Parts: sequence; structure tokens; C-alpha cells
Amino acid sequence: MPYQPSEPFRPAPGLANEHAQTIYANFVRPRHAPPLKRERRELPDGDFIDLDTFDGPVGAPHVVALHGLESSSQAGYITAILRGAARRGWGATAVNFRSCSGEPNRLARSYHSGDIGDTLVVLRELKARVTGPLFAVGFSLGANVLCRVLEDQGDAAPVHAAASVSAPYDLDACCRKLDGPGPFHFVYRERFLRTLKQKAREKLARFPAAFDGRAMEAARTVRAFDHAVTAPLNGFRSAEHYYAESSSGPHLGAIRRPTLLLSAADDPMLESPVIPPSARDNPQLSVVLTPRGGHVGFVGGTAFRPTFWAEDEVLAFFDSTL
Repeated sequence: MPYQPSEPFRPAPGLANEHAQTIYANFVRPRHAPPLKRERRELPDGDFIDLDTFDGPVGAPHVVALHGLESSSQAGYITAILRGAARRGWGATAVNFRSCSGEPNRLARSYHSGDIGDTLVVLRELKARVTGPLFAVGFSLGANVLCRVLEDQGDAAPVHAAASVSAPYDLDACCRKLDGPGPFHFVYRERFLRTLKQKAREKLARFPAAFDGRAMEAARTVRAFDHAVTAPLNGFRSAEHYYAESSSGPHLGAIRRPTLLLSAADDPMLESPVIPPSARDNPQLSVVLTPRGGHVGFVGGTAFRPTFWAEDEVLAFFDSTL
């Protein structure tokens, strides 16, 4: 049977607005984590990624967490998963995508919404090492990456169950929303572009012919940046080609592991339908679409004593599969 939340999401009083949910959650989520060890994974192409991890007892489940665009293992939603895993006596690993661990990666390319190779390396290695069930959860960009892994691997997917929170299942539509009018979308857009451009400048200094630096500097939208930088660095003809090849939405029917798709209908970074209607045709998928919650928000409780419903539900979903 599809998973049903233990209780409905109720926004904290005064924080029902989608932007309030999104922004408040970003600032007030606790970021402390259980004791972690930093591990570097060398990759087949000569690059690396950094993991922050801790082990559970023999036979205990292990959770892998994937962050969003220009975030890291220090994001509050990631540390919430790590703390929840530790409370349960599980192990956990937070993946830092290339260039997101505080140290530039070695190659001209870094990471993108459809890049599944690095995540597969980590999941396969952990699957071979841990003795209990392996879970994986992705947030925003990391959720799209995780869904693409599950779709690509099908019956061979190296996880027991997975969860996708606030995924941009249609990347083209996501960029239309982010690049749209309004002060809040300007803030979201500028926040992403600031760090993306800074990393791009550093890349151009090391790899002068990697992409058109003038086009990158002139980019005022996420789509323009992806067309100038992301697409040429990763072998795509254009931003539109990148979005079409990397969006997980059209392929959700290929997922063969129990997977929770959790999103808010008012997500300010996604167009409606936030979750493709076809997702309900796959019995492996549990679709939970709340009326409110923003983008990776889901702030309940009160403004002064907030609770974070999505992370709790992800862990409860994993519990339900054991």
C-alpha cells in the first residue's frame, strides 16, 4: 500500500505562505550533526567527491542523503536526516557533490541535475559494505539526481527504499518559474547565480577554453547560465537539451524500489503540476503532495519552536519499509 503520513502537514502559524516556508526553513533549521568523519572518494575520471559519514551497528540500516543546488552536507535538511538516523541507531552518509565540500573539484565539469555517476559510485560501494538495508533521500536537485539513478537502474537499483523531497521533476518548467517575475524569485535566482558564477570564474581561470566567459558574466537567469556554462561543460547542446535529458519526471514509471515523492503544491520554484500525474500509475511510488510547505520548507509547530515535517516523514517512510 502507498505510504500515508502519520499526520497531515500543518504550517506554523504566520508561516503558511510559500516564501515564508522556504526562507524561514533555510534560516532556522538546526545544522548540528552527529560526530562525522570526512572521507574522500576518488572517481573513475580522476576527480573526487567528499562524504561526511558515520557507521551504525552491524545489521543496522544506513541512509544516504543528497543535497540541493549549491548546498552541501551542512544544509539543515541534511543534518536533520543525519540526526534522525543516529537516534534510530542507524548509519548515515551525506554526499557533497563535486565542488560543494569547500574545495574545488579537479575537472572543468562539476555536478548537475542529471549527473548520476557519482551517486551510483557511492551507493554501490555502501551497498557492498553495509550489512543492513540501504536507504537514500534527495532534496531538490539531489532528489532529481536520486530519481534519475532509480530510473536508470530499475531492478538493479542499489537501495532498499528512497525518498524525493521537493524535486524539480521538470527542469525546464523549474527554470521558467525561477526566472520569472517578482521580488522573491529575484532573490532565489540571485542567490543561486552568485555562487554558481563565482565557481565558474574559478573554473575559467584554470580551464580558459571550457566555456564562454562573457556569456557567463552576462547571464541574468538560471537558463542563461545553464546555456553558457552547464550545457557545454557536460556535453549538452543547450540549456533545453540539458533539461530534457536530465529531468526525472518523464521516467518515474521505471522506478522499481519503494519511493516516497514528497512535495508541496505551493512550491515557489516549481510549476504545476509539481509532481507528474503519471507518478500515481507506478505502485512503487507513494505520492504525498501537501497544499502548503514551500520548497524544502514544511515548517510546522510555531515560529519560535519549529518542527520540520518532511524530514520526519522521510524517516518514518523508511521505518515503514523495514
